[in-house]
This record gives sequence, C-alpha cells and structure tokens, in this order.
Amino acid sequence: MQDVLDLCGEMGMEMATATFESGDVLIPEGGKTGLLYVLVSGCLEVVKGEDPVTRIRQPGAFVGEISLLLDGPHTASVVAVETSVCYVVRGGKAFLEKHPTLCLAVAELLAARMKGLIGYLADMRAQFADREDHLGMVDELLLDLAHRVPRR
Repeated sequence: MQDVLDLCGEMGMEMATATFESGDVLIPEGGKTGLLYVLVSGCLEVVKGEDPVTRIRQPGAFVGEISLLLDGPHTASVVAVETSVCYVVRGGKAFLEKHPTLCLAVAELLAARMKGLIGYLADMRAQFADREDHLGMVDELLLDLAHRVPRR
C-alpha cells in the first residue's frame, strides 16, 4: 500500500489531504459524495446501520470506492476512530480515468477483497450444505450473490 501513498504524494496539488478527528463522519451511509479517500494515518471504522463492520488501519487503503465506481449511494458509513489523515480524491471517475495507476490500485484492492469473500463464501457453503432448514438456503443465497451483476 506504500505504492499508493507514494503515487498520491506525487500528484501534488491534484490531491488534497484532510484531517478527521475521532467521531467525524467521512462517508455517510446512504449519501452520495463522489469522493474517494486514501488513508494516510489513523484508524477508520466502517459501520452498516448501527453495526461496526471493520476497522481500517493500513495506510494506502481506499474508502468510498464502491459508491464512486457504481455511481450510487454509500452502502455504509465511514467514521474516524482516532485522528486520521486521508488524501481526498475529488472528481470521481474522471480522476481515475486520468490516473490509470491509481485506478489499477483500486481494482487490486477490490480484487483482494473479492478473493477473501469468495473463500469465506466457499467455507459457508460447505458448512451449511447438508442443512435442510432455513440455513440450507445459505447455499443458494451465496451463489446468487456471487454471480449477481448490478443493474445500472
């Protein structure tokens, strides 16, 4: 992820930094900001509804990429857990088209997440495959989710 931070640093004036204090909301669930953030330092928490999903501490990690790429609302909130510094990418997809190396880094991050998710889904399918109750439907549901193409 250091490569991503180096790349962002090389962009100079094109990419500003912002500092967020603990409790600040970078991304509101259901909102549409058109912004992409790259974590420089600190800790961010992804929250779906009232439920914490994960904490992001790795410098160079992206947040906001799904909404940006799908041109839709944010599926979760992102909140600073401690003082955090981020690069802020404005201009949405046009910015990524202008900077294909950064776009590739976003694609690599999404691919790594998908790889982990597919492994998890395979484990879930195996765990519930022989169930005949409602948990047995997990197999069908996970297959459907894994192959679903979002409508535009």
